[in-house]
Amino acid sequence: MEGLEEKIKGLSIARRSRPEEPTYLLDIALQPTGLLAVSCSDFTVHLHNRDTLNQVGEYCGHSGPLCGVVFSHTSPDLLYSGSADGTVRGWDVRCPGSDAVQMFKSDPSHSFCSFDLSCSDTLLCGGTEQVNDEDSFLVFWDVRKPGGGLLGVYSESHSDDVTQVRFHPRDKDRLASGSTDGLVNVFDLSRGAEEEALLATCNSDSSAGSVCWSGVDYTQLLCLSHDEGLHLWDLSQLDTDEPLTIFSSSDARSLTPLADGGGVDYLVGGQWLEEAQKLLVVRGKNSGELHLMECDGGGLRLLRSLEGGHTSTVRCFLWNAAGEALVTGGEDAQLLLWKPGGEELTTGKRESMKSESALRLKSRPHKKHGYQREKKAA
Repeated sequence: MEGLEEKIKGLSIARRSRPEEPTYLLDIALQPTGLLAVSCSDFTVHLHNRDTLNQVGEYCGHSGPLCGVVFSHTSPDLLYSGSADGTVRGWDVRCPGSDAVQMFKSDPSHSFCSFDLSCSDTLLCGGTEQVNDEDSFLVFWDVRKPGGGLLGVYSESHSDDVTQVRFHPRDKDRLASGSTDGLVNVFDLSRGAEEEALLATCNSDSSAGSVCWSGVDYTQLLCLSHDEGLHLWDLSQLDTDEPLTIFSSSDARSLTPLADGGGVDYLVGGQWLEEAQKLLVVRGKNSGELHLMECDGGGLRLLRSLEGGHTSTVRCFLWNAAGEALVTGGEDAQLLLWKPGGEELTTGKRESMKSESALRLKSRPHKKHGYQREKKAA
């Protein structure tokens, strides 16, 4: 695709937004018709205009840390959020500030640290924290059933916190899950029972932090670990004798040294750019500096470094292909819109934030810097 690298190389800040009350920005979801949803460390979900970053709404109701936000694919006015309070909630974005229109629960002992919605909008899956120092669960609901129709659970595939669940972007029955037990599992839910549904288990040799479908027809799986490892697997090789691993590094911070010869402090995440057929991985420094990388079988290649935006750790990003823009959010409470040739316009406060210590009381620690249990002794 002509121009992706040129667009990335031309990125500069076009908009900058801060909430009235400082909070960590943890996850971003894009509604195709013009909204951004942002999950925050104060347990709220903010709605922003995609182009101006003006905040246009806020949802309250969760009583524990949020584990993500995702828009419905076929009903874009419906937004879902998951939380450690044991619920996944659906919100009507046409009514900002209203109560949740749907609520999904399971066992009272379940505390969710990940969730996702299938591409057909029929299934929700929530990944739980470890329960009673023994088990963790994948919980499934039928979105179409009133009262939050609980379908069942998978309980044998992970033994620690399920930090990520990701449905395949095109196959409604394909699901990937990652856990602090080091395993990344791939399921075919059409097969029913857990033992039959489990297609593959990939070992990250560390605590798996995030999982991302990628590659042509989304046959590849990217895993980033909590200790900054990076693993790229080719699931199209499942029925062959060829190795699944395309590329693997136990510490991707030192790959592709920066212009000053140094490395980065952490990995933010990855996203497959369908139009460009490229896998984008974002790395960062604790000072707020960002480095956009292309990832493939040869490793990482630096596309662009972004400075002058964030002032602390960046927690989430999203490339909006239609708007040719990058959106980033972080622990400095800033939501930034980067566009080719952008000229900054500011929305909201620019004064200094409250003390970081005050914020940390309200937020679960950064997963990449301590939010994992010590791996169990063998």
